[in-house]
Amino acid sequence: MDLRALRYFVETVRHSSFTQAAEHLCVTQSTVSKMVRQLEDEVGQPLLIREGRGVRLTDAGRIVFERGQEALDVVKRLTQDVADLGDLVRGEVTVGIPPMVNLFFPPLIKRFKERYPQIKLMAQEAGGQVIEQRVLAGELEVGVTVLPVPADSGLASTELGRFPICLVGTKASSWYGLPQPTLASLDQEPLLMFSEDYALTKRLREGFARPGLSPVVVGQSGQWDFLLSLAMAGLGTALMPEPLLKRLRLPDDVVIRPLCEPEVTWRVGQVWVPDRHMSHAARAWLAVCAEGAALPLF
Repeated sequence: MDLRALRYFVETVRHSSFTQAAEHLCVTQSTVSKMVRQLEDEVGQPLLIREGRGVRLTDAGRIVFERGQEALDVVKRLTQDVADLGDLVRGEVTVGIPPMVNLFFPPLIKRFKERYPQIKLMAQEAGGQVIEQRVLAGELEVGVTVLPVPADSGLASTELGRFPICLVGTKASSWYGLPQPTLASLDQEPLLMFSEDYALTKRLREGFARPGLSPVVVGQSGQWDFLLSLAMAGLGTALMPEPLLKRLRLPDDVVIRPLCEPEVTWRVGQVWVPDRHMSHAARAWLAVCAEGAALPLF
């Protein structure tokens, strides 16, 4: 079966018009009509009923249209896969990375660039929830976020690391005397959290909601250093991932305690759409990250 004739037929059906299909394909209307007739001759049955300026599918045409779309999609994926083999030498991949996490990715980026020096690796910074939306929309092939993602999100994921959430405050904080503070012990405590578009904030709010707690949030920001400065000034308690705090040199009067709630640990992972075509460059990035997941990146 002539793939070009099949493509012209599919576009004619999609546009319900020979004229509009020709405009879309950048060919003449007579060329489209000729290719559709050629396909009908090959099938041995009429596929379209011409109605004025429009067209309507016959029963045979409906079958060819449905199966034809599948065949053209297979050919498209095949072409992409073959082209992507070259992309491992000269391609590019963009990875969405949240602000808090980007501090910990240099070892992975270095390893990737050493292995694939000709691939252009770009990092796009955004909050975890925004990254999830961009991956779903096809704007990004892969992205980093805080796990878990909802089971019905349409995203597949792999975990890179799991770490405690810590409370950061002063000796005046209500939880100061508790050796193992929990979410319940933060009831009525003024809290400092990341902005609502951060996946960590969403997970924390879910953690508060499970036992029916209502957090008292007195400050939010996308900047961790601003939240820490507010916590050190005594405005409230900041909720921060442990790896971030380990990289900082904080004053001695700052109090840090791990939050003893395993369901709200900081789980960092990568997400992608499982049934969507993924370039070899993006697959190579995921493979390098999988190798490095056991490294002390955080």
